[in-house]
Amino acid sequence: MNKYVIKKIPIFLIFITFVQCQSQTKMEEHKYTNHLINETSPYLLQHAHNPVDWHAWNEETLEKAKRENKMLLISIGYAACHWCHVMEHESFEDEEVAKLMNDNFICIKVDREERPDVDQIYMNAVQMIQGNGGWPLNCFALPDGRPFYGGTYFRKEQWKSVLIQISGLYKNRYDDLVAEAEKITGGIASDNLTFLTDDEMSFEKHDAVRMVENLSSSFDRINGGRQGAPKFPMPNNHLFLLNYASLAGDKSVEEEVELTLDKMSQGGIYDQVGGGFARYSVDGQWHVPHFEKMLYDNAQLVSLYSQAYRLTKKREYKQVVEETLNFIKRELTSPEGAFYSSLDADSDGEEGKFYVWTKSEIEKVAGDDAGLIKDYFGIDNDAIWENDKNVLIKAEGIKKLSKKYDKTEDEVEEIILNIKTNLLKIREERVRPALDDKALTSWNALMIKGYTDAYIAFGNDDYRKAAIKNGLLIKNKMKMPDGGIFHNYKNGAATIPGFLEDYALVIEAFISLYEITFEEIWLTESKQLADYSLAHFYDKESGLFYFTSDKNNDLITRKTEITDNVIPSSNSVIANSLFLLGDIYENRSYIDVARKMLSKVREKTVKYPSSFSNWGILLLRQVYPFYSVVIYGENAFALAREFNDHYLPNSTLLASPAKSNLPLFSERYVKNKTLIYVCTNKGCKLPVETVKKALEQMITDR
Repeated sequence: MNKYVIKKIPIFLIFITFVQCQSQTKMEEHKYTNHLINETSPYLLQHAHNPVDWHAWNEETLEKAKRENKMLLISIGYAACHWCHVMEHESFEDEEVAKLMNDNFICIKVDREERPDVDQIYMNAVQMIQGNGGWPLNCFALPDGRPFYGGTYFRKEQWKSVLIQISGLYKNRYDDLVAEAEKITGGIASDNLTFLTDDEMSFEKHDAVRMVENLSSSFDRINGGRQGAPKFPMPNNHLFLLNYASLAGDKSVEEEVELTLDKMSQGGIYDQVGGGFARYSVDGQWHVPHFEKMLYDNAQLVSLYSQAYRLTKKREYKQVVEETLNFIKRELTSPEGAFYSSLDADSDGEEGKFYVWTKSEIEKVAGDDAGLIKDYFGIDNDAIWENDKNVLIKAEGIKKLSKKYDKTEDEVEEIILNIKTNLLKIREERVRPALDDKALTSWNALMIKGYTDAYIAFGNDDYRKAAIKNGLLIKNKMKMPDGGIFHNYKNGAATIPGFLEDYALVIEAFISLYEITFEEIWLTESKQLADYSLAHFYDKESGLFYFTSDKNNDLITRKTEITDNVIPSSNSVIANSLFLLGDIYENRSYIDVARKMLSKVREKTVKYPSSFSNWGILLLRQVYPFYSVVIYGENAFALAREFNDHYLPNSTLLASPAKSNLPLFSERYVKNKTLIYVCTNKGCKLPVETVKKALEQMITDR
């Protein structure tokens, strides 16, 4: 997995860097205490006793650099990053290295999850300099924040050499550094807007077909997902394909999604004992994970498996959702309903130690059923990893085991459940991976969406309650006095103003909360946040939204996030939400903004769908009929529950047993009747009284 990379950079900046990122921390007692001791981020606190005089990113630190005319050394990572902690142990805990850093730089440590805006700027810079990026990210900048050199992981001796050479250049070739900084800063400001187009707002079904064809060209038809290794779950890619498969009636695309979901849930990337997904698999079979567990992955995968269940009714998907949400409740939920950020990959100084098993451990727990359990988990065969340890996978199906061991399928399932329960109890006694217990608004919003999708699919009221509890926490504890929202929350306090990702994902989450409660306060909150975003993030010139508010002024430039990654881009999320709100409130200006945004990226969306799949979902909402289903009358909630049994991706569901102020309910109330209105393109079909008839109205439009 590790490799040395030599990059071409300006002649006065020639260094060899080592690229990598992964997880874990090893804290020791130190005689030093730096400025990070007052922070709340677990990642920053892990560095609070380094001999390096670390500062947090804030106005005071930036002013200090300008006042003392010292370069900035900006080091960025996150709590579950293995190579971040390797570099800490090798270099940042070393007094000789620390002296070089302290004497020549203002050293800033950044948690990329708390400050994605800072990470965007300096990751972009390092990618321009080195051709790639990763974490730890180490970037050198002029006192005003303009970067001129950077890299990722450096071995100790490399790092010392870099520090000495950079210090010399700052003293002797300052003008060269300024010229390089100006060039890089200019590139950062413009790099992701160069491909925008001014196409007319016309979208065709053929655009969606081409997206699917381009995605399918790299599909792994044996193991699912994209070809090759490592394999990352990309939930939004598969959600786009799932939506398309349903709308176009394309069974082959549906089968591609099912293959991926099946293989992921059967592999070691899925925690077969405790539920939940790891960050990625290092191999091409979803077998050996990089063991860190991130909230954002699991939130989106809960949504994906829940929606896939609604289309396919595969009971295995329900099990994945149930087990993953049990994991979220058990390990990533605070008493007040906030969702923690991540679990480290390492424990007791070893990656994956918490999760792997020896054959003898499995045999001891399984007893008389050891043969069956070893077959199920692939022990002695598929599950073997290294040092005689096994990453548990689902190697054999229930039917095959039932025949082999002459038991009913129910008996086999009961045996497996009992063994998994016992293994989980034993595992809980091991040294646990480190927990990053900060709550990020954007990631919490993703988890709300996961819970709402699970409730819609399965009707478990515990899921509804968890979603509402977190929504109320955001609404009541994470709002700013001016109507905006904060990005973070810990120990009862929120401190960092929100970024576009927070607004976009909370708007989406609150719309979904309306769809499981039908309480209009959630739509009101969504609309207020949308209006705030338009006022403080929207760039009329580009027709897109900046990642940072116009109230933020501590960065060298404002970035615009467009491409979808593991988490969909903030622009694609808010574009989808504006479209939904525009439909619900009959607000044409919202819809026009969303469509204009889509038109800007349409060409890239079609050509590079893996990086624009959430834009693809918005495209599907333009080229296939989109419905607002309005249920009005005393039986509204029961009929809404019946609607949820059907997978209807291009629709929003609105219901009220009594009079409502929403525009779509206007003049449609009929006393002593519950009527269903199927509305599209500013018009509604004749009201009907059964879900069956309403569905028939929708199907005839395709």
